[in-house]
Amino acid sequence: MKIGLFGINMGPCASPRTAAAVARAAEAAGFESLWTGEHIIVPDPQVPRAPVAADSSKLGPTRGRWAADRPSPVAPDFPMLDSTVALAFVAAHTSTIRLGTGIIILPQRNPVVLAKELASADVLSGGRLIFGIGIGYVKPEFDAMGIPFDHKGARAEEYLRAMIALWSMEKPEFQGRWVNFKGMNAAPRPVQKPHPEIVFGGHSPEGFARAVRLAKGWYGFRRDLDDTKRSIEGLKAACAREGRRFEDLEISITPSGPVDRDVARRFADAGVHRLILLFRADEDEAGVLKLVSWAERELVGKV
Repeated sequence: MKIGLFGINMGPCASPRTAAAVARAAEAAGFESLWTGEHIIVPDPQVPRAPVAADSSKLGPTRGRWAADRPSPVAPDFPMLDSTVALAFVAAHTSTIRLGTGIIILPQRNPVVLAKELASADVLSGGRLIFGIGIGYVKPEFDAMGIPFDHKGARAEEYLRAMIALWSMEKPEFQGRWVNFKGMNAAPRPVQKPHPEIVFGGHSPEGFARAVRLAKGWYGFRRDLDDTKRSIEGLKAACAREGRRFEDLEISITPSGPVDRDVARRFADAGVHRLILLFRADEDEAGVLKLVSWAERELVGKV
């Protein structure tokens, strides 16, 4: 099983010193990937269905397990760096570990600008970018950015097709409902051909279908084992409808509960290929490095 680390752009890792130290330690420990999260702006005061992070209680490596039991709302002043900027920064401090957006809320972005930003990150990292995509669910966030909340799924799919055109076509051209361009170009192209690896999030039938149709993989954030098994059944059903082999779909999960080697093996047995570990929102640098050391000892190369 691949082992990743979520949150390289937030909380303690919003500090450049900590982000660099954690990125180097994770690479040295054999982690496969580092992941960012995204909320460009968050409601203040908090609203129902506000973004959540790991609770500050019942956390830490104890007796061979890492516990991150419960979600709690992200404070409005919780620091989150922009994903592409953060990944470009840690790319300069690493050489082999993969770098994923987990996720970028695509309907909030200008796809032409984002295509340039992500191509730049892929070039600067030597072809290590994973483009994880989400649809978004916090309406006040969209409202503050002046972006419509409707047709999010359809816009995300069109935006992705437009970005792939910019990344892969010799003479990029795209005509859609929301995006149109012709007689334009954007260099450099990503190092990865025809484009960076794509991963979709989302726990609805529509989200499963997008992953199956448009991506290499699917990412479930804060899912327990039962949630994961239900999602995998939904993904298998989507594969059957779309005519895709389920075995070709890579499943990534950030667990919502305590993790030890036995739990990780249960996720692997359920069909998970990548376990992306989560540190708590109020952790410090020493605590994140302790998680990295624990995972090196308990999980990397052992599941």
